[in-house]
Amino acid sequence: MTISVLLADDQAMIRRGLRLLLEDQPDIGVVGEAADGAEAVSMARRLRPDVCVVDIRMPLLDGIEVTRALAGPGVRDPMRVIVVTTFDLDEYVYGALHGGAVGFVLKDAGPALLVEAVRAAHNGEALVSPSITLRLLRHMTATAKPRSAVRSPLSDREIEVVRAVARGRTNQEIASELFISLSTVKGHVSGIQAKLGTSNRVQIAAWAWENRIVEST
Repeated sequence: MTISVLLADDQAMIRRGLRLLLEDQPDIGVVGEAADGAEAVSMARRLRPDVCVVDIRMPLLDGIEVTRALAGPGVRDPMRVIVVTTFDLDEYVYGALHGGAVGFVLKDAGPALLVEAVRAAHNGEALVSPSITLRLLRHMTATAKPRSAVRSPLSDREIEVVRAVARGRTNQEIASELFISLSTVKGHVSGIQAKLGTSNRVQIAAWAWENRIVEST
């Protein structure tokens, strides 16, 4: 099955390079290109691609605004958005992930990581450039406000799954670690998202770190 992708970047040369990179893969096809944020939102809603690859800095609407429009809180049928940028700035990372992005990839991270991120997004997973991940999670832990004793809406097993998700484990890895089936893991993840009001695994991880469900090591 071909994974359909929409590219959004204001530089034609970058879009061309990303298209060549992605379409070199047998399971990925680019169905559209947008040169600004407003066009990206319009094309995404019309074409309904499996994954949207969006640059941070674009005219009219930036990548974070595009992400919120397509995948943010309150979006009825959220899409899968990966933010790709040369700018490794914390404010961009936090804005994109809290806005609903399922991936944040630096352009200098290499082509293999972008391809992996597209496949992960299509499979319901999330991927953040490794150079960002540890800093992101440490920041969330360090800046989380002390929480009063609030009863978690999750079961003990769901908490175990949340901890694994927060550490970047895939569904298959979680199944192996917890000695449960892959379908059971998927069921737990869906239930966790419903209980927490999150739309993807990155937001589950953010909730876990902000609420100190998992500690940095």
